[in-house]
Amino acid sequence: MTADVAREEVKSELRSAFRWRGDRTDRHSYADVTGWWRRPDLLGKLGPALGRLFADREPTVVLGPESRGCLLGPLVALHLHVGFVEVRKNRAASGDSDAWLRRTTPPDYQDRHLSLGFRKHLITGADRVLFVDDWIETGGQAHSAHLLTQDAEATWLGAAVVVDALSSSRVRRDLDVRSLLHIREL
Repeated sequence: MTADVAREEVKSELRSAFRWRGDRTDRHSYADVTGWWRRPDLLGKLGPALGRLFADREPTVVLGPESRGCLLGPLVALHLHVGFVEVRKNRAASGDSDAWLRRTTPPDYQDRHLSLGFRKHLITGADRVLFVDDWIETGGQAHSAHLLTQDAEATWLGAAVVVDALSSSRVRRDLDVRSLLHIREL
């Protein structure tokens, strides 16, 4: 099976396991991706499919935000044979003496500003960082992860996401966002 055929198969399976929730009486509908996690065959294909988006860039570490980036990121890291670093959200200062890198996001899709961070020693200047998440809409978390990568003096490779819902092509280009699906395909 060629990479293109495999990617189209994954896209088809993602679409079939996806649901928009809400009806005409609801003010807003929302994306329900939980069907993706329920299917072990699809879950097993997500790491390789997302990893192939940046296979030409040779990452040394995958960075994923709580919560779904922490589900998908390790799948990609395993496929690429690299490590994984969790990006924590809104964590209070811990009692340990570890140094943390932290950044505050621009407003997200719910107009919140989040504090993102990870332990400083987990990413070094020698690392080539791939950001992984399920969905990108404003790019705020990916942008802050990019700044954290720069703070660690590492190299940002880009963002591999399942769904690209960005309205800004500039954000897509600046962060080098590559996706399995665009929101219009759902």
